[in-house]
Amino acid sequence: MADEKTVQSLKMQLFSQQGFRVFAILDGASIPLLQQNLVSFAAEHACLYRGELEPDMAKVAPYLVMLERDAEFTKWVLSKGWGEHWGIFGVTHTDLWSLRRHFRKFLVVYDESRKSLYFRYYDPRVLRVYLPTCNALELKTIFGPVLSYLVEDEDPKSCRKFMMAGDALQEDMVLLG
Repeated sequence: MADEKTVQSLKMQLFSQQGFRVFAILDGASIPLLQQNLVSFAAEHACLYRGELEPDMAKVAPYLVMLERDAEFTKWVLSKGWGEHWGIFGVTHTDLWSLRRHFRKFLVVYDESRKSLYFRYYDPRVLRVYLPTCNALELKTIFGPVLSYLVEDEDPKSCRKFMMAGDALQEDMVLLG
């Protein structure tokens, strides 16, 4: 859980660029009552999994959510979920459905024996380790329409902001609060 100063710092990081949209990919497996809160807060969202899901799968699925600076849903996610690895955040110029198409490409990866595996890149503990290992082509692919990613650090009083600098990854550590 994050205190009010941390929430305000996060909002400053996320919503500082005029004319861009802010999103989160939230992990239903880590967030109690995520589906109910998406509906009750009327947040613009889409499940990253395709089709009609069984209730137990829908409960643990990842959801792409567009965030608004002063929305109650944004306050709920940042205050209750920060430090609890609920998901990742980012800034984009595109819409929900274009982002959904982009992020669906990364849900399944294959190991050396061609066995399919779910890739939980929307867990901040995964993304902050994965991005620095990517080459230029992989970075271009994972960023696509995303201008920057913001993920919690091991210490929830700081976050990591990832951006592209030409063909290279730029990583900034930001202290919150």
